[in-house]
Amino acid sequence: MGGPLGLGTDLPAHVLELCTRAMDSAGVAMFVTGPRSEGMPLVWVNRAFERDTGFTAQDVVGRSPRALEALLAEPVEVDELRAAIVAGREITHTVRARRRDGQPVWAQLSLSPILGADGEVTHWVGVQVDVSDHLERYAAQVASLALERRERAVLDVVARSSDLLADLDQPYALRDITSLLAGYVVDWAGFYLNDDGLRFADGVDTSAPPSGRGQRHGRYTPWTGSPGRPGAPETDALGDSAVTDESSPRPRLVDVPDRVQDVLDGRIEGPVELDLTAEFPQWSASGWLRRDLEHRLSRLGSRPRAAVTVTAVPGRRRILGLLVSCGDEDGGPRAADAEARESVRTLLQVIARRAGTAIDNVRLYAREHRLAETLQRAMLPEQADVTGLDVWTYYAPNSEHAQVGGDWYDVLQITPDVVGLVIGDVVGHDVEAAAAMGQLRSVVRSYAYELTTPGPVLDRVDQLVQGMRIPRSASLVYAALTRPDATDPEDAWRIEYSRAGHLPPLLLRDGTVTQLDDAGGALVGFGGRSRSTGHVSLRPGDTLVFYTDGLIERRDRALRVGLDALVAASAAVTAVDAAGVGEELLSRLADAPEDDVALVVVRIPDPVGDATAVVLSPRSRRWLLPSEPASIGRARHAVVRTCQAWGVKDSANAELVVSELVANGVLHGWGHLALRLFDTGDGIRVEVEDSNPAPPVPTDGHANRMGGFGMQIVERLADWGWRPTASGKLVWATLRPQSASRQA
Repeated sequence: MGGPLGLGTDLPAHVLELCTRAMDSAGVAMFVTGPRSEGMPLVWVNRAFERDTGFTAQDVVGRSPRALEALLAEPVEVDELRAAIVAGREITHTVRARRRDGQPVWAQLSLSPILGADGEVTHWVGVQVDVSDHLERYAAQVASLALERRERAVLDVVARSSDLLADLDQPYALRDITSLLAGYVVDWAGFYLNDDGLRFADGVDTSAPPSGRGQRHGRYTPWTGSPGRPGAPETDALGDSAVTDESSPRPRLVDVPDRVQDVLDGRIEGPVELDLTAEFPQWSASGWLRRDLEHRLSRLGSRPRAAVTVTAVPGRRRILGLLVSCGDEDGGPRAADAEARESVRTLLQVIARRAGTAIDNVRLYAREHRLAETLQRAMLPEQADVTGLDVWTYYAPNSEHAQVGGDWYDVLQITPDVVGLVIGDVVGHDVEAAAAMGQLRSVVRSYAYELTTPGPVLDRVDQLVQGMRIPRSASLVYAALTRPDATDPEDAWRIEYSRAGHLPPLLLRDGTVTQLDDAGGALVGFGGRSRSTGHVSLRPGDTLVFYTDGLIERRDRALRVGLDALVAASAAVTAVDAAGVGEELLSRLADAPEDDVALVVVRIPDPVGDATAVVLSPRSRRWLLPSEPASIGRARHAVVRTCQAWGVKDSANAELVVSELVANGVLHGWGHLALRLFDTGDGIRVEVEDSNPAPPVPTDGHANRMGGFGMQIVERLADWGWRPTASGKLVWATLRPQSASRQA
């Protein structure tokens, strides 16, 4: 018996009618089609179908569903539906369709076959549910989650970049930042700094200026004319004469489209896109950058891009350089949508701004350091050689600060029989501390030559400092050593000293250490009463140690504990030369100083006791020498004393090599010279460091005048070489055994 939908069934009529009424009243759209063999005409739709699609039963009943295919917003879904119908299997799929009025909707469509008695498909029943609200909520949640993840990733990149920017002393800091960006937001990135022209930068050159204008790429376009015509230039951009041939075209300085130069000049903020397929003048910033990028990307095996993004790296006063990045095919950031691309561009701008600030800061810091260090080095003492005394001095600024500070020392030949010795410490590690140190040094030197006796000298220093209003407090020790009377065999060296808030010098005698803590007083400029003078008689073998608190001060212990450690280290000294004493103390106490260290060691030689002493001190020595001819003699004397202390019998070759290397440094080097000696076990190694980065060059000498043979002498006696340093160069020479030297 036929049912109300034309379907054969064995159900009673009233049940079939109830089913029809139920389907027609259902809240979801339902429809029934005929078999595939008849073209699957729609034979019935319910009221929910009419409501959801906008089509009435009269519009669609009896018509093929193909009439509705045009309503699918994504026709690709039709293929999947057809495949299921051909196979006669049930399918449920979410499709994007349109209502009759064109409004798009998301619908979950289910098609189920109805089988006849013979098992063949006679009809299809379809159910269509509007899921637009559900999918929109789901899409919003996915978008929100993606945005949150993207923002977290951006914050992570910014945080990690900030950590890298905090350590721009690391030579590859900028490269590490671009490596962080590459593979996440872009395919490739690189920094270009405008230091005397654009240069690709893995790190920061702190010698470049922190502000001001870098080299500006020229801007030209052809112009044809002859001299004297209006608008014809007389010179080109470099100031050279222009072409004078009236028949020849000559360049004229005009603007050409150079957006990279506009970014460097601060004309536009950027970021801008650089078209790598475009042609730019060879001398333009855009042209140079395009050629460099093509070369650099081809070396990396990267496929060419149509364009790259150029972001300015701004400093305080100028654009310091560029952050260049390559993303997808159009050169933009590698992101899925416009919002994400804009987020990446913002990230690149943030990193570029932070990098610019960090680069400016590190260069300003380096400039202040160089200025203060130059000032301080210029004021370091030019130590006098004192007959009858072995004197060694040492100064090292603390690398954790600006590598400058207020520590200083002086060794003065006041009269033929009196030697003045000063060591002091101004609070601070900056230019102001170095300037205050220079003022105090000059004041103390002046009164030392005038009055000699330590107590009165410090009284006068107090008076003058109070009037000068020096902004930093300071401590110092001034001592005067008086030579014994040559006619009195019982006479000995004497020391007089006075302390202005400074740590007591040490007297080392026969393994016993005595702190010279008499004649103490307030800091310089705070003396309220006359300063006293302490007296001690010295004898051969005695050693005096003057130092600043950087030698013993540590954050994890009290100053008194550090002083006790210095006394214990001094008692264990075995060296019989001042340089050896200093090296032993430095090796035990100054491996990781937290402040500036100044150290002066004065020893009275003991020819009898020194010859039998057992020396266990490090087989290395160092001296800081001013760049003056007198340093050559000092270096030779230092080598002779060191060889005697080490038991090296034949020191002539070492003396000659050191003399030549120091002389070369005095003649051709810059700044103070650092002399170092090492006993390598196979021979004496000599190192001389100066601030001139130019390498030493052996010559054939001068045929008709003196000089020019120094490095030839060194080559005959030693194996030598050189290497660049952070501040200049280091020339080294290792002496050959005497037999090998003679054969050479």
